[in-house]
Amino acid sequence: MADRTIQGVGDGDGIRTFPFPVDLSVCGVGMQVGPMGTGRTWHAEAPLHRVHRIDFHVVMLFDRGPVRHMIDFAEHEATAGDLLWIRPGQVHRFSDADEYRGTVLTMQPGFLPRATVEATGLYRYDLPPLLRPGPARLTGLRAGLDQLQREYEDTATLPLSLHTAVLRHSLTAFLLRLAHLADSSAEAARQQADTTFTLFRDAVEKGFATNHSVSAYADALGYSRRTLVRAVRAATGETPKGFIDKRVVLEAKRLLAHTAMPIGRVGAAVGFPDAANFSKFFHLHTGQTPATFRAELR
Repeated sequence: MADRTIQGVGDGDGIRTFPFPVDLSVCGVGMQVGPMGTGRTWHAEAPLHRVHRIDFHVVMLFDRGPVRHMIDFAEHEATAGDLLWIRPGQVHRFSDADEYRGTVLTMQPGFLPRATVEATGLYRYDLPPLLRPGPARLTGLRAGLDQLQREYEDTATLPLSLHTAVLRHSLTAFLLRLAHLADSSAEAARQQADTTFTLFRDAVEKGFATNHSVSAYADALGYSRRTLVRAVRAATGETPKGFIDKRVVLEAKRLLAHTAMPIGRVGAAVGFPDAANFSKFFHLHTGQTPATFRAELR
């Protein structure tokens, strides 16, 4: 089966995109489910340890870990009981240093009816790919996946049309559970981001006059710099550094406009003991020198 290429990015002329391997699925149905392990591949030529795309859905439920897997520039570390949900068109890469063990489900677009696609959020690219269910949800997901695998492998009990219909119903039940987990995970992440940003905002309000360091705020709050960046960007659209600088500029403007403090003292009051550095900073963010800004308001 030939692969496709998305032009313009990646090795050579583009990123290779591999289609759903219908020839490898039982009875040629539009899905596969089975164990992960050495020797399994999307395609005979698929370079799993190199960046590539697939035009179908993949859900991996891990029995072991940690496993590092890159999806659209983000490195995700999954361990036993975690799931990774990769959607069509996402650029990803397998780790050639880690051992993948567990169950993998693949599904061809069009295998499920439109109403089911909408209900299960199959194309919700905003949802997190790495999912960590609690014990009760994991039990339900494992049971659903085990049932789906039994139905998939049982080709003797039912005629093909009924076999396919049962697979669609079993797959829908599993995906509804998975979609609910993804929605819950996204909401929990939003709440965490809100909390992180609130703590950061309060810390900046108390410390901006002496502390302009993103790393210092992250360390004081117990977050990684990356976590702080994500939370502040989600809440404000800005970087943490941009948020700090905006608060410093606001205070400087207040002091310049509403007090008679010398410009050097204004700079010192917002964390710039050197007046020249304060003037450069203020000009960079406002397009004016402190003196010009003050003169225009007098």
